[in-house]
Amino acid sequence: MGYGVVEDRRGKLVHVGHGVIKVDPEAALEWRLKELHDALLTALKLYRPDAVAVEGVFTFRNARSALILGHARGVALLAAAQAGLTVYEYAPAKVKRSVGAGGSADKDAVARMVCTFLDLEKLERSDVSDALAVALCHLNHGRAGVPVAGGKSAKAQGKSARARLADKLTPSYRRPEAR
Repeated sequence: MGYGVVEDRRGKLVHVGHGVIKVDPEAALEWRLKELHDALLTALKLYRPDAVAVEGVFTFRNARSALILGHARGVALLAAAQAGLTVYEYAPAKVKRSVGAGGSADKDAVARMVCTFLDLEKLERSDVSDALAVALCHLNHGRAGVPVAGGKSAKAQGKSARARLADKLTPSYRRPEAR
């Protein structure tokens, strides 16, 4: 999974950092997801973003690939919520158009446009250029994206969410009195 961090500095979009999170392909899915989660939390602590932007779900021909991507996406959303960040979602075609690559552009075209936008030589993987494109899309559209969490940050929802969770976990029966 790739991630990218971009900042708006007085109207200029500036590359702050990026990376690829690689997990052991031989490990069980739950351990790969844990590795992914840990790495995302580390990146969020390192870069301390104001928000997280993700690419919307798109259709796959392979159901297994879609399911695994869904698991990874869920981990990313969880990490963002744990960091108290609002998550914004953008359709893949919107992301491509926001960097000037047309809605049906291939990954190479997106990568070239991202490098042009951010004055980068070359990006090592399409995961990174895709992630940076989503970040650019978010900044290009201000906060007009569709928040996944309904528009409130996790911090703003935190107390009520914890209270709702406590209600769900509180048994509906009374404990037997100690004798």
